[in-house]
Amino acid sequence: MDDAFTIEEWERKIAEQVRSLRLRLNLPQAVVSDRAGISLTAIKNLESGNGAAIKTLIKVLRVYGREDWLNTLAPPVTVSPLQMLHSKIPRMRATNFKKLKIKE
Repeated sequence: MDDAFTIEEWERKIAEQVRSLRLRLNLPQAVVSDRAGISLTAIKNLESGNGAAIKTLIKVLRVYGREDWLNTLAPPVTVSPLQMLHSKIPRMRATNFKKLKIKE
């Protein structure tokens, strides 16, 4: 894959987006730190791409009102139409045993 990013490149891209969003919201790092309940150093690490905990990212995105970003990281699994062709229809009822009795 030629277009794959390294871990460091992903960290940098996410850091840039988080920092850009904070600046668009006109929030100082100290205010975000206080509202998110995390240290100022954690915000600085997140925005510089120096590594941050997932909890830090989630807390910051909540402050920004952008929890929807998290859904793009883990979209719900869907079944493809081709898989549905090969799967059995789920049972809706139990078998009627009275009709199955064999007459002697």
